[in-house]
Amino acid sequence: MTRKTKLGIIGAGNIGAVHATEFGKLAERCEIAAITDVYKPLAESRAKQFGIPDVEESPEQLIARSDLDAVIIGVPNRFHADLAVSALESGKHVLLEKPMGLDAEHAKRIVRAQQATGNILMVSHQMRWDWLPLQVKQQVEQGALGRIYSAKTGWYRRKGIPGWGTWFTRKDMSGGGPLIDIGVHMLDLALHLMGDPKPVAVSGAVYAEFGPKKKGIGTWGKPDWNGVWDVEDFSTALIRMEDGSTLTLEVSWAVHMDTDSQPFIHLMGADGGASLKGNEGKFLSESFDRAMEVGLKTPAGDEGPRIRLSRHFLDCVQNGTQPLTSALTGLTNNLIIDAIYESSRTGSEVKLDWDGLR
Repeated sequence: MTRKTKLGIIGAGNIGAVHATEFGKLAERCEIAAITDVYKPLAESRAKQFGIPDVEESPEQLIARSDLDAVIIGVPNRFHADLAVSALESGKHVLLEKPMGLDAEHAKRIVRAQQATGNILMVSHQMRWDWLPLQVKQQVEQGALGRIYSAKTGWYRRKGIPGWGTWFTRKDMSGGGPLIDIGVHMLDLALHLMGDPKPVAVSGAVYAEFGPKKKGIGTWGKPDWNGVWDVEDFSTALIRMEDGSTLTLEVSWAVHMDTDSQPFIHLMGADGGASLKGNEGKFLSESFDRAMEVGLKTPAGDEGPRIRLSRHFLDCVQNGTQPLTSALTGLTNNLIIDAIYESSRTGSEVKLDWDGLR
């Protein structure tokens, strides 16, 4: 029997609790041995809640432990690169929350550390593990859609600004607003379903119409009305690929539009298409000169994406294989996001700088 993988969690907030819950369901394969947080009482509370034996004083002390095989990092985006690089260089495998880096330069540091050490770096993009995208990806790989020449994806939250004034709305801590928060999920999933074409150029724009007025406030996080807002609340972009295909992306934390806040993806292929929204979707085609479609819906009782993500991470660690959401996929997302911000600032198309990393 394979030895249990020993894990440490850095960040005891909501996302840390999610990881503790999901990996706890895989107790026959892993053990959460330690947890840490800048607010030690929260780490102590989580340790008690999940039966985690040790609470470390700092991320550095947790990373330095010789008995840990891997660390899970769920902290504000600004700290992702430093902690991930440190963990990789200490011989640990890493499961890192999205976005991989605060920006593309941070992401490149992580990629280089992963390549130099050979350790596993997996980005926690759980939407790839939803039941519907798994079915669509299978059809794409079998050629059912033919060449996917264009796609559109987005996520409109009508009134969903999280934690106004906290690290969520400070660009130096988060890297941006909805584009880097929820847009990174849709960007990652759309590129994956398109077959991972190489992005080469981006035109985009971002807007802040709600946040500066302290409007559009959502229910996630506790606002700090004396805090900082210097990010966007809406973003739109067109991404061009090396093979000529295109991807349109639109996301918002707040917008005056009739929306049910469901993420969506539309894939347009030469032989067929796919449309996903929330937990429902359909395949579209033409047969006998008639438009045809087949509906799909996530089955009741499906185990959910997070447990599949956790299982995949353990598979990679225990088998020495590269994860589906590798460091290079994280860099791809960060490069595009940076380019959207730069295009909005300059009003011009921006070419992506891969710096020899892909």
